[in-house]
Amino acid sequence: MTARDTVSSAEAMIEADGLTKYYGDFIAIENVSFRVPRGEIVAFLGPNGAGKSTTMKILTGYLAPTSGSARIAGHDMSTDRLAGAERLGYLPENGPLYPDMTPRSLLEFFADARGLSGERKKARIEAVVKQCELGSVIGKAIGKLSKGYRQRVGMAQVLLHEPDVLILDEPTSGLDPNQIREVRETIRRLGQSKTILLSTHILQEVEALADRVILIAEGRVRFDGPPAELRRDGRSLDERFQELTRSA
Repeated sequence: MTARDTVSSAEAMIEADGLTKYYGDFIAIENVSFRVPRGEIVAFLGPNGAGKSTTMKILTGYLAPTSGSARIAGHDMSTDRLAGAERLGYLPENGPLYPDMTPRSLLEFFADARGLSGERKKARIEAVVKQCELGSVIGKAIGKLSKGYRQRVGMAQVLLHEPDVLILDEPTSGLDPNQIREVRETIRRLGQSKTILLSTHILQEVEALADRVILIAEGRVRFDGPPAELRRDGRSLDERFQELTRSA
């Protein structure tokens, strides 16, 4: 299935148009197209190696496509990446953090890198610390924090400049059940004011968070629609996932 027609009538904050990426003879993704309107949480679902991370790296401007285009808030990420990056917060899987720094020193470092200063810098750090519930660990070394708290620190860092769009790559990977619940609650809160594309291969993530599902397998979009449509005919998400990925 292709992207829903209704999306084109809304303001698209994330746009993938015919994205294709080759590594030599290997096709990582082929003709991937979808649009995400303002205020939607979309689960980008697929098995490992399906092309999720490649697509997200192209959307964020970290990787150039072989063909096709990616836009964030209307900005082409190949030709106008800096303007697009101002509207974007990207949390890669296992995003790099400095273990010897505290959350506060890390946030101050990235605020400086983002050009924030004075009262604006102070206000934004206070805001993301509250938003991601980091107050109890703000002075502890990041390397001594649980993985759940490290994910929150990464989330706080990408929120510093108040982006409209969040792209999150496997944000609950490797977390224990309690940590997964905490990160999901954070994402739900952010979804009240942000457009979010959430890469995952965990079916429970879809049920817990998503307004919409885009399923990719072997580098191609196999489904694009609401979770209820994915569960059509009374079948479970697991059954539909297997059916769509087996036929890839």
